[in-house]
Amino acid sequence: MRHRLRAFATALLLTVGAPATLLSAAPAAQADLRTAAQADVEICEQYGSTTIQDRYVVQNNRWGTSATQCVNVTGTGFTLSRADGSVPTNGAPKSYPSVFNGCHYTNCSPGTRLPKQIATIGSAPTSISYGYVGNAVYNASFDIWLDPQPKTDGVNRTEIMIWFNRVGPIQPIGSRSGSATVGGRTWEVWTGNNGGNDVISFVAPTAIPSWSFDVMDFVDQTVSRGMAAPNWYMTSIQAGFEPWQGGAGLSVNSFSSTISDDGGSGEEPPGEPAGSCQVGYAANVWPGGFTAEVTVKNAGTAPVDGWNLGFTLPAGQSVTSAWNASLTSSGGAVTARDVGFNSRIQAGGTQAFGFQGTYTGTFVEPDRFTLNGTACTVAP
Repeated sequence: MRHRLRAFATALLLTVGAPATLLSAAPAAQADLRTAAQADVEICEQYGSTTIQDRYVVQNNRWGTSATQCVNVTGTGFTLSRADGSVPTNGAPKSYPSVFNGCHYTNCSPGTRLPKQIATIGSAPTSISYGYVGNAVYNASFDIWLDPQPKTDGVNRTEIMIWFNRVGPIQPIGSRSGSATVGGRTWEVWTGNNGGNDVISFVAPTAIPSWSFDVMDFVDQTVSRGMAAPNWYMTSIQAGFEPWQGGAGLSVNSFSSTISDDGGSGEEPPGEPAGSCQVGYAANVWPGGFTAEVTVKNAGTAPVDGWNLGFTLPAGQSVTSAWNASLTSSGGAVTARDVGFNSRIQAGGTQAFGFQGTYTGTFVEPDRFTLNGTACTVAP
């Protein structure tokens, strides 16, 4: 539960008698550290973030306390290296250090296919491995965010929380409404509203250290309970921790998330060979600035309907404007999305867009691209 604009949180805590988990709060100005992690990186900035595997974003997201919190980011996940202070267990947690696929307050993971309409998602296989500690109060929370609109910022309408572990006297938002079997496991089901969005929580009766499952099993349960609809959008998939007291040593050892279309096509898992797309990148450079014309070729045998191209700009470069695509960037990690009229790339066909940027130091072109999560070759 991580979204960061939470002026209502204090008032809500005064009126909710049972322990509650709230969403995170954000300052008007973000002080994000958003860089591509090549080796272990420690982030202590309040809302600092970085990318891993050229696919996911790790965020510190210390929204509920002024005490120091740091995450040590690895190539596959992160460890909570410092987690000072504590907050009352009948209120909101301190933070939500996490890793995600999708978009969170305009911070979109490279090449993500989210937001994507629920009805068009065939499956969303994911895998998570957690590391737990015993001397803290926390939950291990896997989050799925849903909204009637394809939002890339702000608060979503419904939050699905999957509690893999619960340590200490804490409980989800709302009240227990029964139990359910999802993904072959039995869960306590809690439902409620935190004042900003609806929340449905699936709580494991005993700790789950690791699991591979289909996110859509939980989405389908949520839709069947009337808390979402097939024409809504999934905007992000997140895995992390909500600590109330302590938490140093908690870790996400590994995380993966793939979104496949209804019918089976979609992202290829990391490491599969490229070849179904090709990118041409032509830059015009002058001191301190440049423009880039990017051509995306569909080298596959079926048309691509709706595309986003992920890539990372070299250090010192940033985007200032774009045409024929909607660009979002997080400190070098860029996602370019179609703008409607150019959403289809026929088999063997191309679409092109451009952008202008600035740079410092020596100008270098990016050399790795993904189309809807699939690695592309780069034209010579």
